[in-house]
Amino acid sequence: MGGVLKLVLVVFALYVLIVALLAVFQTSMIFPRSLVGPAPPLPDRTERLTLDTPDGDVLHGVRIPGRRDDTALLLGFGGNAWNAESMALFLHQYAPDHPVAAFHFRGYAPSTGTPSAQALRDDAVLIHDHLVDDAAGVIAVGFSIGGGAAAHLGAMRDVQGVVLVTPFDNLRNVARDSMPWAPVKWLLRHDMDPMGDLRDRALPVAIVAASNDEVIGIARADALISGLKDADRVTLHTARIAARHNDIYSHPEFGGALRAALAHVTP
Repeated sequence: MGGVLKLVLVVFALYVLIVALLAVFQTSMIFPRSLVGPAPPLPDRTERLTLDTPDGDVLHGVRIPGRRDDTALLLGFGGNAWNAESMALFLHQYAPDHPVAAFHFRGYAPSTGTPSAQALRDDAVLIHDHLVDDAAGVIAVGFSIGGGAAAHLGAMRDVQGVVLVTPFDNLRNVARDSMPWAPVKWLLRHDMDPMGDLRDRALPVAIVAASNDEVIGIARADALISGLKDADRVTLHTARIAARHNDIYSHPEFGGALRAALAHVTP
């Protein structure tokens, strides 16, 4: 019995250690700044932008003009390891008529500060308010975790629509699916709630999901789609591509799906 008790105590100690490490390092796990690649060459007309936050940080971003002045600004929010300038160029290539803007998350060079889910949500509204007066409307476009920022912006401001790629219903649910053995309810300090943000909004929403998503899990996109279908005020368009979380962008169906999503939310 003594040996069994010692084994149980060792296993429990290891479990506590792992949970403690998750608690300490969760920010760097959710926001892996070291994995962000270099910025690509941007079009000559690209404008460099800076924006001061109320708490003293500085956000850096870019705005790429579109071919038409009467189209909505695509305000993009990328994934947690995506360079904002790469994401802006990506959107520009798929929707060249639209102006595109994107900012590096806090703590993602050259932006200063520390990344967090709350910072992403707050900064989405701040960026919108900084740019909206010079735009013919705004469409929020969010990729992966950036979908949480885009959905929050859709809840807080009168955007023309929201486009979400590889989205989730709630970040806490993503964590529970990934770590069902961990006390996520008490552990997670970063949360986003696209479902709660969007379900009561009279807003066109378009979703492009990856059916083989191994990072977020298709169940989370399905939960979001199901919840928004039940919402009386949301006008929903969905597409599902047989791809994984990161290779969806190179899938031959992705370009058409993204353009259809943008068309759905464009008046």
